[in-house]
Amino acid sequence: MMLPEKGHLLRIFIGEDDRHEGKPLYEWIVHKAREAGLAGATVLRGLEGFGAHSRLHTAKFLRLSEDLPIIIEIVDTLDKIEAFLPIIDGAIEEGLATIEKVEIRFYRSGKKR
Repeated sequence: MMLPEKGHLLRIFIGEDDRHEGKPLYEWIVHKAREAGLAGATVLRGLEGFGAHSRLHTAKFLRLSEDLPIIIEIVDTLDKIEAFLPIIDGAIEEGLATIEKVEIRFYRSGKKR
């Protein structure tokens, strides 16, 4: 798969405890992104954050998880990202999604041509 030099980044902010169809929401979104043929997705777990309700979510020494922030990043063309958003929109009850322009320097699978 080739990507153009000018791409877009979809960044989705949700909670670690968010679920959809019986599985973690971040996992469901990544699987849907793969099914949609997007270039790739990465899930990042935050140490601390807050969202629309201003409720602080944090990792403390004695508590391993307090519904920590999850960030899902997906890079592809704007057309493919815009087509993907309606697929996941209804599954995200609480969260934030942003799109920004990115410059794609390379996209490699590691396979020799």
